[in-house]
Amino acid sequence: MEQFRQLGITEPMLVTIQEHKFDKPSEIQAKSIPLIMEGKDVIAGAATGSGKTLAFAAGIIKLCEKNDGLQALVLTPTRELAEQVMSVIQKFSRVKNLRIIPVYGGASINPQIENLRKCEVVVGTPGRILDHLKRGTIKLGKIKILVLDEADRMLDMGFQRDVDRIIGQCNPQRQTLLFSATISRDIIHLAKRYMINPVEVSAESYVDPSKLTQVYYDVDDKKKLSTLIHFLKNETSDLIMVFCNTQRNTDFVAENLNANRVPALAIHGGHSQEKRKNTMELFCAKKCPVLVCTDVAARGLDIKGVSHVYNYDAPKDSKEYIHRIGRTARAGNEGKVINIISSRDYENFQNILNRENFKIDKEEAPETERIVISIGEPRGRGFGQNRFGGRGNGGNRYGGGSSRGGRSGGPRGFGRSSRESSGSVGRFGGRSRYGNRIEHDHSNQDDRPRGERRNRFGNRDNRSSNNSSRSNSNRRFSRGRY
Repeated sequence: MEQFRQLGITEPMLVTIQEHKFDKPSEIQAKSIPLIMEGKDVIAGAATGSGKTLAFAAGIIKLCEKNDGLQALVLTPTRELAEQVMSVIQKFSRVKNLRIIPVYGGASINPQIENLRKCEVVVGTPGRILDHLKRGTIKLGKIKILVLDEADRMLDMGFQRDVDRIIGQCNPQRQTLLFSATISRDIIHLAKRYMINPVEVSAESYVDPSKLTQVYYDVDDKKKLSTLIHFLKNETSDLIMVFCNTQRNTDFVAENLNANRVPALAIHGGHSQEKRKNTMELFCAKKCPVLVCTDVAARGLDIKGVSHVYNYDAPKDSKEYIHRIGRTARAGNEGKVINIISSRDYENFQNILNRENFKIDKEEAPETERIVISIGEPRGRGFGQNRFGGRGNGGNRYGGGSSRGGRSGGPRGFGRSSRESSGSVGRFGGRSRYGNRIEHDHSNQDDRPRGERRNRFGNRDNRSSNNSSRSNSNRRFSRGRY
């Protein structure tokens, strides 16, 4: 407790820190809080789970006064992170009783408009904050402190112009705090434009490399799903995160895990906020051990107890790989990363290995059993038909359902639910329109919520997906061990 007091944290916040029995500040807290409390602009390099939210919350709680209008704005890249940050600031500002509200897309705008009239702190995503600015329902002229949380992720998601417009509306005599897992050129450029003599600090990775095991398995395209299911059924694990690159693949994998008696939940940007919130609550409470997700879940969210990370799809670059594996081997715990690589992953995986010095051991792929392949998505409520006309077995206790066992009345190529047989060819959902047999090859989709996407011309795009071609490279890796 005394160590927190020495950082300059104000008494109202110290009361809550004592109640929650925090022993000592984390590295990023010890380095950044004294600077923040002095009113300096700060660039902080800190990974998820490092305690950065408490660090900038200290500055917000110090500067904001009750009933004095909107004085603090925190920008986050995702809705989940906005909710998480809001709850942390709310917890530590309990004694001061500040009103903190989340503002993001995918939720009704009218309650937000009402709450904006009487709050002191807003935590929100750039797209919805910009919507409120255009409507005139949020005023940033009295902002005392602006926080960009997971700034690198925001820029990666295409929010650069939105962030520029929002900052341009803020009080120029403010304190600006920028927290980012990586300090890239774009981050430095952003800091030069909007920060005054910023001080840069950073903390070591929260992941312990000595406790992290990384392996990869090079498998046939047709055995990818059966290999994943084999490991999920046979590896001793706690919480598990399975990463896919697209929304459709995420839904497909989750559905088929449930069809093969592996309880799993799916989460991605195409789901409603209520569904995403409920999914995360079930997963974090360990009521369902497997979360199948896009990279929307790799950043910002503090999920404790993840023992295994599976890359069902190889991420597009090394930065995303680092963020994914950062979900495990944390706080002194053991962790394992399993990469299931097939021909369509070769280019991405090779690019990752070429750019970073990862030690990823190649392992022999295991013998796998035949599994159920369920084509299409269940309707998700009770018994009935899936969207291709096939009868499903209804919802499971996690809200999912499978479509196995029924004939489909849908498009050509989705004739039956089928079984995957190791070494067999063609039992993976029929043929494509070009006559090729397929397993579940889905196009890439932008995982940002509708209304928070941009097309190639930089304009807002309300389409649900952004199709792009994937690599069909058939080359093998040039080395046997990475």
